[in-house]
Amino acid sequence: MTTATSSNTPPAIPRSSDLQLDALLHSAGVASLDQTGWIRVTGSDRTRWLNGMATNSVQALTPGTGAYNFFLNAQGRIQGDGNIFCCEDELLIETSRQQVATLIPYLDHYIIMDDVELADVSDDRHGVSVIGPDAPSLLTKIGLSLIPQEQLKVERQSWGTATVDIHMAHGPLVPRFELWVEDPDDLQKLRQALESAGAPYVGAQTIESLRLLEGTPLYGVDIRDRDLPQETNQARALHFNKGCYLGQEIVERIRSRGNVHRTLTSFRLEGTLPAPGLALRAADKAVGELTSVAALPFISETGEALQVGLGYARREALHRHDPLHYEGGIAHPAPSPFFQAGDRTTL
Repeated sequence: MTTATSSNTPPAIPRSSDLQLDALLHSAGVASLDQTGWIRVTGSDRTRWLNGMATNSVQALTPGTGAYNFFLNAQGRIQGDGNIFCCEDELLIETSRQQVATLIPYLDHYIIMDDVELADVSDDRHGVSVIGPDAPSLLTKIGLSLIPQEQLKVERQSWGTATVDIHMAHGPLVPRFELWVEDPDDLQKLRQALESAGAPYVGAQTIESLRLLEGTPLYGVDIRDRDLPQETNQARALHFNKGCYLGQEIVERIRSRGNVHRTLTSFRLEGTLPAPGLALRAADKAVGELTSVAALPFISETGEALQVGLGYARREALHRHDPLHYEGGIAHPAPSPFFQAGDRTTL
């Protein structure tokens, strides 16, 4: 198994027998963003206040740029996550719709004497995701010429009578772009144009398969409210020179004293496909747990699916290369994203 390259399009990704997944890995596909939610932050104190609530540097953002963040409690435990985008007169938090209902009251609790207002604007924004190595050329093909070259940089442009905001989303394995409009009719036109240009619509299960191939954790599944930021291996969410924020003392203490005891890891699973939540053991000692698992259909001479998972394991067990067992199989730690640059039969 090879490690990720600096390119967004790793070479020789194995072919998948699932046509939707194969489209994402080798050409491009279109996916719904119906489960994405948005929180609007307004008021004259919005930047200073939100910078004190999030783990990344909100104060360093300029209009049209964004950053991935965790939201912590005073004990440094992760209470939510999301991308924060800077606009001229507001800040926008992009998160899951499920988190909007919990994040707004959580954040609102810390608005004391600040001129800050929070609003759920999820129903005001309508989006579609375009994923795959051919995504940039596909966007150009339908007339969207301003293609972001940096993650979470927003390019706003006209498309017919619509105004489209495009940003490059987190995509460790293949390029991923999000397109957002205000009118649901414009969203339907975008989807039709993309599918007419050759990008098939892909379902939620295919997106989940890609997520596990990438090794990207999902809040509420792989990241829970008991987890610490450094345990998740998501350095992109942290900024160590931004000033004070809620939970910073714990984050800084972990950094100054050394690494955490356990870390989020990708696994290649051998044996029976386990259920999420199953314990990982080294000899007779519990050393971790699996949080997400899937069997992914890749074409190989053996005809076997690639079974992958995400989960936590104690660092000493990983450093000793201890065999990690679960009930029914073995979990082999593996770099992510998952892809095979050489022999396609050895997955």
